[in-house]
Amino acid sequence: MNVKQWIHNGWNSEMMKNTLWMFLGQGLRVVIQAVYFVLIARILGVEGYGMFMGVVSLVAVLAPFSSWGTGNLMIMNVARDRSTFAENWGRALVMTVLTGCLLTVLTYFISGQLLPAGSSQLVITIALSDFVLLRLLEISSHAFQAFDRLKRTAQLQTLLSFTRLLGAVYLLLLAGSKSAQDWAVIYLCATAVSALIGVWLVTKELGRPQPKWSRLLEGWKDGFYFSISSASVALYSDTNKILLVKLSTLDASGIFAAASRLIDVALTPIRALMSAMYASFFKEGKDGINGSLQLAKRYLPFSSLYGIVAGLLLFLFAPVVPHILGDEYGNAVEAIRWLSVIPVIKSVNSLIQDTLTGSGFQGVRSGIQMTVALLNVAMNYLLIPLYSWKGAAMASILSDLLLTVGYWIAIQYLQQRQVQRAASGN
Repeated sequence: MNVKQWIHNGWNSEMMKNTLWMFLGQGLRVVIQAVYFVLIARILGVEGYGMFMGVVSLVAVLAPFSSWGTGNLMIMNVARDRSTFAENWGRALVMTVLTGCLLTVLTYFISGQLLPAGSSQLVITIALSDFVLLRLLEISSHAFQAFDRLKRTAQLQTLLSFTRLLGAVYLLLLAGSKSAQDWAVIYLCATAVSALIGVWLVTKELGRPQPKWSRLLEGWKDGFYFSISSASVALYSDTNKILLVKLSTLDASGIFAAASRLIDVALTPIRALMSAMYASFFKEGKDGINGSLQLAKRYLPFSSLYGIVAGLLLFLFAPVVPHILGDEYGNAVEAIRWLSVIPVIKSVNSLIQDTLTGSGFQGVRSGIQMTVALLNVAMNYLLIPLYSWKGAAMASILSDLLLTVGYWIAIQYLQQRQVQRAASGN
């Protein structure tokens, strides 16, 4: 297949438009995040930033359960039948508020075992922000995504970064020394403003929520699978930062958190593509795994090429980072180079994981992710005391490789099973 044919087959106008909106939105978001990341990293210093990110990482592991997967359920249901929106929107709002408040209480007690003394106020502030307010904004963006209105999704994601940038500037202008708790309060307020705007826009443009209380828990099993999937990602992405605080030093946590943040920035185009394709995976995969797999294969050349280029650029330009963040982040150069292989791996497994989801095998995907997440925690416990942030980097790379292999084996097995069922007439 030549380049012209690949573009014609892979990039239909609607997909290109949606991907472009997500890329522009997330690109702008990255620029804004980069500015406030530099401000906060400098204001708090490596230890203060490490402490803040340790709490954020702990909350991130549990945060997916604060909406019980209702945002993803809404995309799946509405992509197939738009008349179900009002009920799905109502269910998502109610479940997010209820479970978010419960998880805030739970996290308060868990944090005493994992984080240094005196961090309880910081934990409560960040938990309320990310369990309730951030999830309300997230399900608002999911609502627009379900209708393929990716322009609004991109705008809401950018809005959060913009309000946090304003908060970072405000913190910079405050007199006196600034603590992680000072930033946490501003972080909470910025998230609240964005969440309220998001919920208002969805209600105004797509319709009022109409939760059916007797069916509030309908689809809880699929919602649990979506939650497990997201929690697993957070577990192997953020556990290392939590354990670096506990088993190593705040300095090591800050260095690794800064390097990880830059890797996240490099993955922006991949996330833009996946956001634009997400509803399409459900449409293509409604009759089986072959439909969603073919969709993934059409975009794999673009995705993998980008991953290779991004990894090379991260490796080459890593020495620039201390000049931006400050000399105390000098060790982040080596950390970035260690992690520069991750965009290459994620450019492949991001596509094949949504192949499973779109064809109705979210349970299989979640099982693989949770297995790898638990292995990741074990690896971090073993490697961090020995190698500090390098141990965390080893665990991250190995985890992403295991995910890719696990997804591919599952897809091959499910394809064979589908062929056998077709042959037997079932």
